Amino acid sequence: MIKLDGRATSQSIRQEIAAEVKKLQEKGGKTPHLVAVLVGSNGASQTYVKAKVRDCEEVGFVSDVVRLSETITEAELLQEVQRLNADAAVDGFIVQLPLPRHIDEQKVLMAIDPAKDVDGFHPENLGKMALNLPSYLPATPMGILDLMDRYNIETGGKHCVVVGRSHIVGLPISILMGRNGYPGNATVTLTHSRTTNLPELLRSADIIIAALGKPHFVTADMVKEGAVLIDVGTTRVVDKSKKSGHRLVGDIDYEKAASKAAYITPVPGGVGPMTRVSLLKNTLLAARHK
Repeated sequence: MIKLDGRATSQSIRQEIAAEVKKLQEKGGKTPHLVAVLVGSNGASQTYVKAKVRDCEEVGFVSDVVRLSETITEAELLQEVQRLNADAAVDGFIVQLPLPRHIDEQKVLMAIDPAKDVDGFHPENLGKMALNLPSYLPATPMGILDLMDRYNIETGGKHCVVVGRSHIVGLPISILMGRNGYPGNATVTLTHSRTTNLPELLRSADIIIAALGKPHFVTADMVKEGAVLIDVGTTRVVDKSKKSGHRLVGDIDYEKAASKAAYITPVPGGVGPMTRVSLLKNTLLAARHK
């Protein structure tokens, strides 16, 4: 069994990005500028944005955080999005999810200029992705592809079962794994809450990508020998042995399934760091386009 180390892989990619930024600056080019919009005081969102700022500093990007009150109106948030769309100094920006309940997330994401949509959530970018045209890929699916690429995992002709059909992970990764290219050329089965024979499908899978958000949903008896296991899930569970009082677990029962896997991502330290570095890759791409 080989552990797919997202931390080490993302660190290697950050070093490559930092070298590219240095080349841009030496040639008189623009330093990439990423902005994160943070609405409210969600603890997980604050932690994630703080990590993104650290990542930007490490690779030499300019970064800013726009902090907005949880009571901001939808119209006011949309005005802020339009301001960032019009700001020539900003190469890309993200609106950190989730948003307060009174704000329509899809309406906000639709308002982002596709050329600055470095999260890759705008329908224009998703549509181009589906047609295998150049676009900003959603960060988590991009991170999964990069991890497979860096470990030279064979995907062509393999049966890939994706668990979960979210627009952020499940649906886009199912399209990307089936595209004509590498990583890709897999035969993909997209499963969800209405799938009736899920354990049977999982046992036939060469590659399992679990993005459901249910801890240890994929058990060892659902995994065949030699499978590649990609765990996107991160759920906080109580653990009194930890100083924090909790720990993160994935959708796959790592301890029991690892012995059957050829490759497996840990939680934490697998897909998560790759998601963050993918945001940097998209921002660098946006800066180059300018």
